[in-house]
Amino acid sequence: MRLRRRHSAWLILLGALVGMAIISPAYLAENLSDGMALVALFLAALATSFMEIQPRKLLRQAASAPLLNRKISAQAREASERARRRSTLSAPGLTLLDVGLISHRASSEGMDMRRTRSISLDEDGVRPYITLDVQPSEADRHTIVRFEIIDQNGQTQYVHEMKTYLRDGEMNLLADHQLPLYGNERLMSAGEWDLRVSVDGALIGLLGFTASPSLRERARQFARHSDLPAAERLSDEAADSPVSLQDLLRESRQRRDR
Repeated sequence: MRLRRRHSAWLILLGALVGMAIISPAYLAENLSDGMALVALFLAALATSFMEIQPRKLLRQAASAPLLNRKISAQAREASERARRRSTLSAPGLTLLDVGLISHRASSEGMDMRRTRSISLDEDGVRPYITLDVQPSEADRHTIVRFEIIDQNGQTQYVHEMKTYLRDGEMNLLADHQLPLYGNERLMSAGEWDLRVSVDGALIGLLGFTASPSLRERARQFARHSDLPAAERLSDEAADSPVSLQDLLRESRQRRDR
């Protein structure tokens, strides 16, 4: 805060008048309440002189607020609300406009990429992304954006931090590295997973998403399973699922009759 020069002259004059009034014992004795009112008036004028009231800026901010709210996706609202319930830290001047995942799979026609809230362990990989609205007060500085993916068992399967230079306005941030999906032996379970996004240690988004199991892996295991000798296949089936004795005998008779 600083005193604006155009207000200096009248503040000095007002201060002198107030000073002359309050140092007079006769005046204070008869007009104590008036003296206190003059002091309060001077303090209020002094405080006002430090305030940088910019009507155009206030009107511009008031007009842009509804437009900004319309830009926030349903996923971002949900993720922001969950983050507020989980953390006491906040990131002032930063608004989460969108959050989600970009999955991709190579095919004969090229690379198939899609923005999604549900992934399949058949896909090649997935990257998280966010869209931020950065206020001018938070612009022109570096920040650390942290992405985390946690599976349904609470195991952290992906952590990536990226140093980002903030610019005012809308920014799209896509993680530099992906989480491999197909063939990733660490991903043992499908279900409801979480994507966590933090900026400088403040949690700004917590989005739930669905991970479905790999059908290709199941088909491969089934094909390998069907190539086993009959005795081994029967042994594996007995271990994998409850099979009645009648079913086992029926299957043996069918093989003998072929």
